[in-house]
Amino acid sequence: MTVATCEYIPGLANVPAAQSSVSHVNGQSGILEYRGIRIEGLAQKSTFLETAYLLIWGELPTKDELDSFERDIRYHRRIKYRIRDMMKCFPETGHPMDALQTSAAALGLFYSRRALNDPQYIRGAVVRLLAKIPTMVAAFQLMRKGNDAVQPNDDLDYATNFLYMLTERLPDPLAARIFDVCLMLHAEHTINASTFSAMVTASTMTDPYAVIASAVGTLAGPLHGGANEEVILMLEEIGSVENVRPYVEQAIAQKSKIMGFGHRVYKVKDPRATILQGLAEQLFEKTGHDTYYDIAVELEKVVEEKLGHKGVYANVDFYSGLVYRKLGIPTDLFTPIFAIARVAGWLAHWREQIGENRIFRPTQIYTGQHNIPYIPIYER
Repeated sequence: MTVATCEYIPGLANVPAAQSSVSHVNGQSGILEYRGIRIEGLAQKSTFLETAYLLIWGELPTKDELDSFERDIRYHRRIKYRIRDMMKCFPETGHPMDALQTSAAALGLFYSRRALNDPQYIRGAVVRLLAKIPTMVAAFQLMRKGNDAVQPNDDLDYATNFLYMLTERLPDPLAARIFDVCLMLHAEHTINASTFSAMVTASTMTDPYAVIASAVGTLAGPLHGGANEEVILMLEEIGSVENVRPYVEQAIAQKSKIMGFGHRVYKVKDPRATILQGLAEQLFEKTGHDTYYDIAVELEKVVEEKLGHKGVYANVDFYSGLVYRKLGIPTDLFTPIFAIARVAGWLAHWREQIGENRIFRPTQIYTGQHNIPYIPIYER
């Protein structure tokens, strides 16, 4: 097929851009696998760092490998004081995703050698990004309130430490475990907008810190990572269970998007949404009920009744915000937490990309004019 006869596919929808063994989605059956392992099994038995190891290195670690990986990440959680000083200068009204993108890019100033053929450099970059991104998110949350950042606690596991850095209080073990599962559920999901952004950036053979910063910037958009923030705002707007049906009917009549529903791939309920709903119920049982959950359950019921025949069901964003809200996490941190988790998937695709690299260089179909004469400015 010549360039002149290429079919134009807006947004490259359903156009295969790469071959990958990182993850697999069957949207008709509601199946998500990481390296061939079903997400339900990982959520029940694994941890986020073990899952990250699986995604990035391609296989489940031995006990010694996992112990070493976790130990290295604990050691590298702290960030350079110059990065902290830079973050203190960020405006308090800035969105945490903008702060995170800037801070992630700044890591490249300290650690970028672009030694992409050096296994030690690769491992060091993986460890630093997994270790430091949560510290940056928690640090900005405290700094924008005028407080000093809480230093990481080397005695705490990954999820527990992050929640501790947000509040300087040890979280309930159930809350920490639920948060860890949330990270697993968001860790990877084939080639989406942010992952594709990471792959395009990686294909230029730049450093991994620029790759992650690029992906964070893409994730920040409301059509990608910001949807779980919008779900909470929607539930606040609905206000009560009685208002759900009128809200849905009006949204359908106006052809408005109902946040947290529908997915480019899934035509059944997102398996991650099912797991998250179960986590929410566990959390509410121990820490107290959330009336927004009642609104959410009714909303899912009505949307399924009205739009299920079109394959519109709850996606991962629908229940994740409710869980984060109950954990006491501010709404505008929902997407940065998504980024904390998705670093694992981005790094997995980064390693895969540089392993058999070819720079992304798509073409275009020109729709402009030709042979337009230049008109001097005094004649325009």
